Amino acid sequence: MHIAAIKAAFPHTLPIMAGFLFLGASYGVLMASKGFSFLFPMMTSLFVFAGSMEFALANLLLGAFAPLEAVFMALVINARHIFYGISMLDKYRAMGIKKLYLIFALCDETFSVVYQVEPPEGVDRGLFSLYISILDHSYWVIGATLGGIFGSLIPLGIKGIDFAMTALFVVILLEQILAGVKNLPSVLIGLLTSLCALLIFGPSDFLIPAMAFMLLALTALRRPIDSLMRKKGRDVS
Repeated sequence: MHIAAIKAAFPHTLPIMAGFLFLGASYGVLMASKGFSFLFPMMTSLFVFAGSMEFALANLLLGAFAPLEAVFMALVINARHIFYGISMLDKYRAMGIKKLYLIFALCDETFSVVYQVEPPEGVDRGLFSLYISILDHSYWVIGATLGGIFGSLIPLGIKGIDFAMTALFVVILLEQILAGVKNLPSVLIGLLTSLCALLIFGPSDFLIPAMAFMLLALTALRRPIDSLMRKKGRDVS
């Protein structure tokens, strides 16, 4: 039963493996460049497993002790999990003890597979979801560990590596713009709130206010944006 579930789950995780190994390795190299042993990215990937938050964690650990700031940043960065986590309540309701790990390991990529893909006939849904989650989680841990080891072996003083996550999001934004942004209002809200926070709080303190402004603006304007996007969809069709 377990072997059948692993065989059914593995092909669906291959695209995620490619992305997670690369991004995880980038995180491991970043931590090594800041003087951390490879054990640290390995353990944070194993027990934190929060992608963007792990990149932010590198600077939080080296900065002044500010637990409230760290908690608020983690909450804002991962607030999206609340919305798609709710949609998984019915799917995970009867999973038993497996539900605890499934909730912990639910990231964007795992959600996209578990929510949409039906297990083959004869494969238990709970085991299918469990092994998708385990495989995706393991790719991130392996990537971060290898990146940490590699980063500790090469000469340090790697300038610009901590810009990797920023560069990634810039590339994603440019790809969306070039492809024709489907949700232009949300993109504009993100840009304007970030710019306002930067002007008000300065470059060293604008991140948390920007994310808070974004969350509030998107929540307040959710219905108008949804209405606009539905109207746009009808016009295109």
